[in-house]
Amino acid sequence: MRSIWNGAISFGLVSIPIKLVNATENHSIHFRQIHLADGGRIRYRKVCELDEEEVSGGEIGKAYEDADGTMIPITDEDLAQLPLPTAKTIEIVAFVSADRIDPLQMDAAYYLSANGVPAAKPYTLLREALKRSNKVAVAKYALRGRERLGMLRVVDDVIAMHGLLWPDEIRAPEGVAPDGDVTVRDAELDLADALMDTLGEVDMDSLHDDYREAVEELIAAKASGETVRPAESGDAGGGRVIDLIAALENSVQAAKKSRGEAGDEGDGEMADVHPIKKTSGKSSASGKSSARTTKKSSAAAKKSTSSKSTPKSTGAKKSTSTTKKATAKKTATKKQTSSSGGSGTKKTASSRKRTSA
Repeated sequence: MRSIWNGAISFGLVSIPIKLVNATENHSIHFRQIHLADGGRIRYRKVCELDEEEVSGGEIGKAYEDADGTMIPITDEDLAQLPLPTAKTIEIVAFVSADRIDPLQMDAAYYLSANGVPAAKPYTLLREALKRSNKVAVAKYALRGRERLGMLRVVDDVIAMHGLLWPDEIRAPEGVAPDGDVTVRDAELDLADALMDTLGEVDMDSLHDDYREAVEELIAAKASGETVRPAESGDAGGGRVIDLIAALENSVQAAKKSRGEAGDEGDGEMADVHPIKKTSGKSSASGKSSARTTKKSSAAAKKSTSSKSTPKSTGAKKSTSTTKKATAKKTATKKQTSSSGGSGTKKTASSRKRTSA
């Protein structure tokens, strides 16, 4: 990696020659401005306001604009003569706990590389001291014409430096918080905690720029002359009043579902959405004809069923009436038998009385 600055780390009386290397790179896709009429590229030319002539880079210098518009020229020689001890030195001023650094102050990141063999020993000494102390070093350094604040820490076996904004460069968050008193219920906090636990942690290396990939695919499609279909716009839900509890419950269920976990019953089940399959005219016509055939067959089945069941019910009624008549005859016969038997008994008794007399 190419170094962008050479200097030394000042660690008390120890001086460590180092090279400054960018630790990050920008993968954003850059666009050019063009003339829509003919596709020609739009370029900016540096023109002097006084004579309206284009000026080359070698003829351009720096100046400070005063409040009244007066330009005060400042040369590189003027800046080099300033009593700036950090012009070529990263001067460590303190060692503090990492939580003392406000993340809002974080700026660009750099790797510090030992410059030469003699720098290896003091470089390793500072690196191991930072590791054992679990602290970071706060330092001052000068880069690109201004003094800056930095934080040194260990990344693997390398000393990294994060540029820091000065404390007075951090704006106070006045007027940013929601207006008025907002009350959050314990149930809402519990659901928020459950959502946080369900989402869990993430492998930072697995995260990538989806938007950049989409732009690259768009460029490739246009370059090959393909027709680009517009993306489906999702419902962002902005400006709507939502049920916070329901939204949290659905979010927990969705997070569990995405991780392959079974959701708890009764916790706001989410309906599965299935796409509607579009059919052609022929298939719809065949569907209608099959529906008619089904209706006809159903009607025929009902008729056959009713015709078969009717004779059986008539026969049942006839057999029932016959049974009733037979029962009535048997009952009458029993009555006659009982009546005749009774009279015979009476005659026998009367004859016995006459015989005995």
